[in-house]
Amino acid sequence: MEQQTPERKKRIFSAIQPSGDITLGNYLGALKNWVSLQDSYDCIFALADLHTITVRQKPADLRHHTLNAYALLLACGIDPKRSLFFLQSHVPAHSQLAWILNCYTQFGELQRMTQFKDKSKKHADNVNAGLFTYPSLMAADILLYQTDFVPVGEDQTQHLELTRNIAERFNNAYSPTFTLPAAFVGKEGKRIMSLQDPSHKMSKSDENVNGCVYVLDKPDDIMRKFKRAITDSEASVHYGEGKDGINNLMEIYSCITGETFDQIEHDFSGKGYGDFKAAVGEAVIEHLRPIQERFAQYSSDRDYMEQYWNDGAEKAARIANRTLQKVMKKVGFIPPHRS
Repeated sequence: MEQQTPERKKRIFSAIQPSGDITLGNYLGALKNWVSLQDSYDCIFALADLHTITVRQKPADLRHHTLNAYALLLACGIDPKRSLFFLQSHVPAHSQLAWILNCYTQFGELQRMTQFKDKSKKHADNVNAGLFTYPSLMAADILLYQTDFVPVGEDQTQHLELTRNIAERFNNAYSPTFTLPAAFVGKEGKRIMSLQDPSHKMSKSDENVNGCVYVLDKPDDIMRKFKRAITDSEASVHYGEGKDGINNLMEIYSCITGETFDQIEHDFSGKGYGDFKAAVGEAVIEHLRPIQERFAQYSSDRDYMEQYWNDGAEKAARIANRTLQKVMKKVGFIPPHRS
């Protein structure tokens, strides 16, 4: 009897910048979903440290944040034995392909990028070329690995669409080279909002320290932030229009506990916002506790992490270089040696 070849798993690529401490929004909106994808997909994850320097960084801070982010992603459940996990700057093919794709990306396309406009306003004293062209680097990140799906939030769909446009432009100019990636939208935690301004996404750059919860926050700080969370005057725990603060707290509680909004409304029927805020804070504290404990273990063992990121970079480079060599040959570059 002829043995059937097992069907190849679809490939997912995603990356996060080590530009600061990782927030609860990063965890619930991205990392928690990444962990759950590892059994069903061929997952490739990276710390996008090249993207981070579009905003000026202190070298010591960048190294510190990168080490912390690597340890924290391991602690969250990213498993280098099941997924590829590496530092973007360790795989030169990302920068090489980015330059080539710059030449297949139109100036007007980059001008229309919403994040470029937003960051240009925030960092008006440093509107550099990297800030303008980093969508081409993002496209290189994705296309190098012949990616099928990219987990994206609402603020990244524009970049993914540009990636598809660049890939189609190159494929049409030469021959099919890149897989056209599709968006993968997680079922939960799509957009966690600020606890102090629930009309805006939770962000590590929030000027109000009570608006953002960090995965490595101490339990007392987590509880304090949730108890100070902005709500409304209705004092009824239910999801609805004009209840952005409570809606956000319900989203967080649902992501952490797995309860539906209907279950949450039932459990807290007749209870005030104080009780609900405390319950959300306690659920978050208990969920993050083992992650924080594992982080302490990983972050104290630099050799252990180096072993995994070196291995990840080596494996990633093998995949990335195959794509890069095809691209360079099609463009017309002379190879350094005969194969």
